[in-house]
Amino acid sequence: MPNLGPTELFIVLIIVVLLFGVGRVSRIGGELGTAVANFRKGLQEGAKSQPEEADQPETV
Repeated sequence: MPNLGPTELFIVLIIVVLLFGVGRVSRIGGELGTAVANFRKGLQEGAKSQPEEADQPETV
């Protein structure tokens, strides 16, 4: 796999902006940030609830 340096990343960014426009790229970035924040929040909530479930006996 080829290594991507700063020059290549800059060229890719320019192409993306030309294809989608500045407004759409910023909106996608904001939505991606929100998704990552919600994912982390879900992981933390899952880690908190997991020990509580292990303490309860299984019912069949």
